[in-house]
Amino acid sequence: MSVATTSANLVLTQEAARKVSELLDKEGLAGQKDLRVFVQGGGCAGMSYGMVFDEADENGDDIVVEADGVRIILDMMSASVLNGTEIDYVDGLMGQGFTFSNPNAKGSCACGHSFSTSDAEVRSGGCASGGCGH
Repeated sequence: MSVATTSANLVLTQEAARKVSELLDKEGLAGQKDLRVFVQGGGCAGMSYGMVFDEADENGDDIVVEADGVRIILDMMSASVLNGTEIDYVDGLMGQGFTFSNPNAKGSCACGHSFSTSDAEVRSGGCASGGCGH
């Protein structure tokens, strides 16, 4: 397998790394799968974040980085959009889940799952009108 390993600028906080490791163990995937982080078109702001447990592309089209013992897989397009992003895990009174702090996002939906990298305005109503499904 020829997978590119690089120092892409993506930060996984200790709390996020702990949660990913916990989920990998809980699903029996530790040592078999890694965390794929990606962006895709969709949502009320134009792009949305995604995370799944996966294996790196055998063709070498993926970038693999490691943070606090967690291997993170990125496709080339997602790596450029996520450059400088911090992924955290929060557990509080208002809910729990992974959060993305992306310096490339110029606008975002109220739920934080959908974002835009252009100066175009985010669709009005956003999450409240069912624009992104959150």
